[in-house]
Formats: sequence, C-alpha cells, structure tokens
Amino acid sequence: VIEYKEAVRTYQNWLLERYAMDLKGMKACVDLCNGSNCYTAKDVLNQLNGSFTYINDQPDGTNINNYCGSTHLEMLQETVKNGDYDLGFAFDGDADRVLFTDEDGTIVDGDKIMYLLSKYLKDNGLLTNNHLVTTVMSNIGLYKALEKIEVESDITPVGDKNVSDSMVRNHYAVGGEQSGHIIYAGDCYFGDGLKTALLVFKALKYYGVSLKEAAAEVQIYPQLLVNLTVKDKKIVLNDTDICARIEEIGNQLGNNGRILVRPSGTEPLIRVMVEAENDELCHRYVYDVIDMIKERGYAA
Repeated sequence: VIEYKEAVRTYQNWLLERYAMDLKGMKACVDLCNGSNCYTAKDVLNQLNGSFTYINDQPDGTNINNYCGSTHLEMLQETVKNGDYDLGFAFDGDADRVLFTDEDGTIVDGDKIMYLLSKYLKDNGLLTNNHLVTTVMSNIGLYKALEKIEVESDITPVGDKNVSDSMVRNHYAVGGEQSGHIIYAGDCYFGDGLKTALLVFKALKYYGVSLKEAAAEVQIYPQLLVNLTVKDKKIVLNDTDICARIEEIGNQLGNNGRILVRPSGTEPLIRVMVEAENDELCHRYVYDVIDMIKERGYAA
C-alpha cells in the first residue's frame, strides 16, 4: 500500500512540475467517471487555484463508467449548462481519455481538442515536422481548419496504437482520436486524460480565450454512420460494383465531404459513414451504399 501511494504521489508531482499554472478565476465541472482519476485528479487540480466541482467521484467497485464519464456526457452537459461554469471535462474509467464541454454544455470532442493543441504546439515551436496524427474517423472539418494554420496530417486506421506507432516512427509530437484519446509525445507516447486536460488549460491561457471560442475555429461537418449486419464482410468489400459506387460517391463529394466504408473488427458489421455539407447529402449517400448491399443479398 505504501508503494502504491508513493507511486501516485510521484505521478502527481510529475504533472504539477510540468504543468504548473494559475487557473484563478476558472470554474470547471469535472466528471471523474467513478474511475481511477478519483484517486489522482483532485489532488492535482486543486493545487491550480481554479474552482473545480467534482461529480461521479464515489467509486464503489461496480459503478465505473456507469452512465457517466466521457462515454456518457449527458450529466456533465446538464451540470455545466445549469451551473454557470466556464467549461466541463470528463474522463473515462481508466482515465486515458478526456472530452470537454464548453460553457453552454456543448460537447468539444477530440478533433477540436487536437486542433487547439496542434495550434498551440506550433505557435510554441513544439509541433515537430508540423504534423498532427489522426485516424480515419476524424471529421473533415478538422482538416479544413488545419489547412488554415498550415498544419499537415497523417491519417491512420482507428486505434490509439496506430496513432502512437505513426508518432514514434515519424517523430510527430501529437495525435489522437475523436474519442478524446490524445497523445503528446513531449511527455510520453500514451494517452493520459489528466495530462491532456492540463495541456488544454495551458493552451487556453496562452491564447486568452474561452474553450467555446477556441472550439469555434473548427466547423464540424454533418456526419452519418450506419452499421449493417452482413453475412460476410469480405464478400461485400470485394464486390466490384459496390466499390465502384463508393468511389463514385467520393468523387461527387470532392473536397467538401468523404465516404468511409469499413468492416467492424469484432462483429459481422459493415460501417458506412459519410460526411458532407448537409444532413440530406449524408443520408442520401449512406443509404445508396446500404441499399446496394441489401439488394445484392449480402445483409444478414
């Protein structure tokens, strides 16, 4: 037990040494997800002079991730919206991810967090090779925002392991996923939600803006994702007519959208996702592909 407590203190002291700052005047709500950050985050955040309110901070061994945290943001959104907070943020159970809400309770996802951190690191000479690593699930709005600040992107398959591999291989400084799993290589090549939150605070203080103002620089495109249970994923993805239709849709969307069709890694599902300028286009193109798969008898 003594060794465990010493390890926690070492970790907390390391964070405070690297991310010492004065957050006087900031009022934030923190969803600890009844998880591991219940034992670490408070002692760090409470030394930054901000005003922090904690919810879901009573773990009982069974309530971790139970309709709370970064995968269930509804409680945090309502608390922030009704409580005169500057922002809110929520970890997941093992605390490697973090997502935010702005002062209105609107979700600020990993794409917007990655944009803010890329901009901050670039402006401070820390964005090695001028790249951000993302996955195929990042929104096209992120890439359009990155173009404006002249930051390039390396796009990997889904999974923080793939993000980390690209960062190590290419010596990139930052990467992550929409889900809030952000990696900053200036500290380590793995996700840490509390460290990410502190880095976000650093960036907001540097620019002197609210999270709402910072997030507004990324205009997220409408997105529709539909999962279809199929008999055989490989047969669907090797059908030349379906592949041709997917390519045709991609050409029609051009630089103002994209289509992504991929198999689930664990279930008999084909995932069809379209981003476009409006919801109508998303619906039309997604169901073009879904209906085609069904018409060819591939649906289970």
